[in-house]
Amino acid sequence: MREFVVEADGGSRGNPGPAGYGAVVSDAATGETLAEAAEFIGVATNNVAEYRGLLAGLRAARELDPEARVHVRMDSKLVVEQMSGRWKIKHPAMKPLAAEAATVFPPGQVTYEWIPRERNTHADRLANEAMDAGSRGEPWSPTTSRAAPDTPRATPAAPLPEGPPGDATAGAARVRAAMAPRPGAAAPGGTGPAGTARGRGAEDASGEDASGEGPLAERGAADTHGGRAAGPSGDGTSGDGTSGAAPTGRASGRRPAEHAAAEDDRAAGASGEGPAVGTGDGAGAGTSAVSRPATDTPARDAGTDADGPGGALAADADRRAAQAVATPSSGWAPADMGAPATFVLLRHGETPLTPQKRFSGSGGSDPSLSGIGREQAERTAAALARRGTVQAVVASPLARTRETAGIVAARLGLDVTVEDGLRETDFGAWEGLTFGEVRERYPEDLDAWLASPDAEPTGGGESFAATAARVAQARDKLLAEYRGRTVLLVTHVTPVKTLIRLALGAPPEALFRMELSAASLSAVAYYADGNASVRLFNDTSHLRPSY
Repeated sequence: MREFVVEADGGSRGNPGPAGYGAVVSDAATGETLAEAAEFIGVATNNVAEYRGLLAGLRAARELDPEARVHVRMDSKLVVEQMSGRWKIKHPAMKPLAAEAATVFPPGQVTYEWIPRERNTHADRLANEAMDAGSRGEPWSPTTSRAAPDTPRATPAAPLPEGPPGDATAGAARVRAAMAPRPGAAAPGGTGPAGTARGRGAEDASGEDASGEGPLAERGAADTHGGRAAGPSGDGTSGDGTSGAAPTGRASGRRPAEHAAAEDDRAAGASGEGPAVGTGDGAGAGTSAVSRPATDTPARDAGTDADGPGGALAADADRRAAQAVATPSSGWAPADMGAPATFVLLRHGETPLTPQKRFSGSGGSDPSLSGIGREQAERTAAALARRGTVQAVVASPLARTRETAGIVAARLGLDVTVEDGLRETDFGAWEGLTFGEVRERYPEDLDAWLASPDAEPTGGGESFAATAARVAQARDKLLAEYRGRTVLLVTHVTPVKTLIRLALGAPPEALFRMELSAASLSAVAYYADGNASVRLFNDTSHLRPSY
């Protein structure tokens, strides 16, 4: 199933006043722009323009592939919260727009995420171009658009030093490349390329934001909206290193309601890197203009880069992953972190397949816990009960995770919620086999799988790229639902390692240096300013006898 990212924006010069919107559809895995839409809509409010942008983006995505999964990112807290079902919609001008947006794709196929304004430059510039064209009495035309992303499409990955997979120098180079300023990005406080200042006055106290949908002051007085700053298995030792999130600056134009609730850009969720091998378990009015980039844009080839497994696609994904986690916003004001959402990551207890180190994913026999596995779950439950910090329990739908979660939740007096995105990779024809057996029967398929996260196991299994995109989407959904709370996620090797890697902003080779034991605990704290802190990894101290 294809996955798209839709970024949308809208604005009004006067609120209400001359208004327009912009939307862009991109491929979730590669970041390539697939379609653009923009339109001048006459006199309207900011929020109406934003909803019109959302509708245009969803329609463009549906035209590309009605079966695709879509992740919408907008810098309007109001639209994101309303479309996510957390805020009520009372304003009569927005109700029909929201209702129409909800019907473009089937329920459950679209997710929403708020992003800071400096990470929504493409859609913003399209909206400004549409308003500028409207002021001249002209329609917006894609042929004259200058709203290209800050990083040009299909730019070759930054050269990396040669070395074996996992070489620390190469990994550090990827992070440095991600943190480097992007070509054409504005300096802090400046106006970005092709950005036309869009005055957004204070909201009318009797307008949308006073109707009960969300916080007042969605946008500050005299705010501008145009130029933006660029913004395999075994026991192991426990780790309990706590590190704080890096300071994140606050641009002066950021809206108050969103200043305190900023979340990171999670494009890295589609990067698609998986864990080490040999793990056993989880080795509206008017007509909008829509354009599509030229089809001769060079595509990234995962198999043509000699820098390591995954090639240019993986390198590009690495940069986006590190960018999402490690790059501070402009300025040096103290970070507004607030209470983090903390995910305590529990790998399920042993099954009969675990000590045999057999592939056991979501496409096999779905084994239950063994006697040892149930004992491990009981010990974990007792340890978590002593700590007393877990407020909710979420599990993968597979039997071994649901059984582990049930034992823990019963001890904590909590219910278990099932999240399909946390399931293990489907290993296809390899399910139930050892690594050696796979090497003997399917050597070429195994070599391809080891070389690229996009390769699928024999028999139509699930690639690590697909697994990582799914896990990241589940992460974003759970972060939105459990803001400021501590949640136990009972899952598998691949999801745990993927969450850790993305939180660190580390390259995929890092996964080949991780061990994850049955019933081990790890923990990641996610802050409102977009930073993540890995607090614990592969802790098995609770499994040792207390005498």
